[in-house]
Amino acid sequence: MGIVNLENITDVVIASLGKHGEITERQRDIMTALIRHLHAFCKDVNLQHGEFLEGCEYLKRAGQTCDENRQEFILLGDILGVEVLVDMLSNPIDGPESESTVLGPFYRENPPVLPKGASTIQKHYDTEETAYFEGYIRDAAGNGIAGVTLDVWEDAPNGIYENLDPDQPEYNLRGRFETDENGHYAFVAVRPVPYPIPDTETAGELLRYMGHHPYRPGHMHFIISKDGYRQLISQIYDGDSKWLDDDSVFAVKDSLIGKFKPAPKELGTDLHFEFDFVLKADAAAQAVAAE
Repeated sequence: MGIVNLENITDVVIASLGKHGEITERQRDIMTALIRHLHAFCKDVNLQHGEFLEGCEYLKRAGQTCDENRQEFILLGDILGVEVLVDMLSNPIDGPESESTVLGPFYRENPPVLPKGASTIQKHYDTEETAYFEGYIRDAAGNGIAGVTLDVWEDAPNGIYENLDPDQPEYNLRGRFETDENGHYAFVAVRPVPYPIPDTETAGELLRYMGHHPYRPGHMHFIISKDGYRQLISQIYDGDSKWLDDDSVFAVKDSLIGKFKPAPKELGTDLHFEFDFVLKADAAAQAVAAE
């Protein structure tokens, strides 16, 4: 079956899997599906050799664009809606737990650990609106969870994340906070603004090829974690933001949209944003509880 033609090429390649080296069943499933879909795509669009070479050069340029501040392949996956799809497959909702969404390409590990209610703002802008963010982290039964870590980050009022902007201090608008004994969290930041994802290099090429725009609505990122619970990677969105229903990376979900309101004077900020999250117990914790 090694002699190929247009009708049998897909089956010949699939038959080669595991012939000369061990592979797992999961590897076989993934590679079989990849080969079938990739071959079907080529036939569907009648891909020509020149276009194949252009695609190879495109992927080469994407790899060359990656550095410590920019993961181009995550960005391409975002633009194609792949990351949000994989996230939904990885974190299905089967109860009251909060929905997850994409991590995005601008996360930085180990931001400052700050006390409850502290500010992430290290540089001020004339256009900024300060905001007091607060809410509760609860379990599926509605009980507040103490000692939950919230890792938060957002863009500055100029629409740029700190790690892409040499004029911002290190870890500006980033921080880690912990819930109190009632599961309550609070911190001060700024109202996030809509911004364009990087539309230079191969990400920009893909957006233009698709005829799509690069803009994201205003949002705050969260990684919420505590031992015994499934980590939640999510974002909360400004319900009055532009691009809310036309996000360039397709990551907005109805349950993650909230509203900024004028802040009471005692909060000392321009705006107030309240949002609660529900965490799901991880599989290991559920198994122990059932014993």
